[in-house]
Amino acid sequence: MTVSDTLGAVGELAVLARIFPLLPSAAHELLGPGDDAAVVAAPDGRYVVTTDMMIHGPDFRLAWSTAHDLGWKAAASNLSDVAAMGAVPTALVVALAAPADSPVSLLEGIAEGLRDACAALAPGCGVVGGDLSVSSTLTIAVTAFGDLEGRPAVLRSGAREGDIIAVSGVLGAAAAALRILFEEAVDSDGQPDADRAALLRDRTVAQLAPTPPITDGRLAALGGATAMLDLSDGLAIDSARLAKASQIALNFDSRALGAHPQLALGGGEDHSLLATFPPGMPLPGNFRRIGSVIVGSGIFLDGSPVSKAGWDPYRDWNGGRG
Repeated sequence: MTVSDTLGAVGELAVLARIFPLLPSAAHELLGPGDDAAVVAAPDGRYVVTTDMMIHGPDFRLAWSTAHDLGWKAAASNLSDVAAMGAVPTALVVALAAPADSPVSLLEGIAEGLRDACAALAPGCGVVGGDLSVSSTLTIAVTAFGDLEGRPAVLRSGAREGDIIAVSGVLGAAAAALRILFEEAVDSDGQPDADRAALLRDRTVAQLAPTPPITDGRLAALGGATAMLDLSDGLAIDSARLAKASQIALNFDSRALGAHPQLALGGGEDHSLLATFPPGMPLPGNFRRIGSVIVGSGIFLDGSPVSKAGWDPYRDWNGGRG
């Protein structure tokens, strides 16, 4: 990399001119990047909106993630939140802050990751605008919009006693991959090692570039889901939020959680969809039964209380980067 390849040397306008052609347009886009704001159609008259940030350190390590990974994961995590409302993702707005000495290729890679994630996970969704700034810490902030297509939103508060608990997507895979990275993708001083991470790619992709079941959010809404949410912080802590909102308890079947139920309960960043359905109703898409809604409060595994283990950035980040 030469000095002329950095963000600071090229400048904002030239960087944007290189990034815009890489970004996907949106099917509902009436006016995309280039003006003071985008204009996006809302055929339903309403729209779902959510936002999420990824920050170098607590959320990713540059030594482990490629630029494409970062764009993909930033899109995937936000698309999953839209899907968890039963909506179809329609548009993203992306704000990036990066050190001035970052190569322009870093932002180009992020843009390509955003493009490819939208194409693979939510066709028709695109990036309609955003912002670019300078910071000592690479930060990616995404705001996502979705179309409810005339349906009520699927909330966390609708689960009822007797409902079936079901999940679409993996449980614990991202946490298992993160464990591998911290144990095997480090140098002798314990610092993240890019070469070792590359060799572990096949075993860690669930963490670096997750593939949440976005289309199953719409199918769950059409299939009568009574409640739903995105599993971003871990099954135990996220399901506790659903239980509290619905004023019920959730009892998980350990046999349905795989070979490592504690990892499934405590691991975060799978971005799978957890939903409840009325008993006797066929489960749509790739949803599979993992438990039942019961009277009471809290989370249970085979009838025993479960602690609310999961990711908390204020508690769990050790201050490291890399």
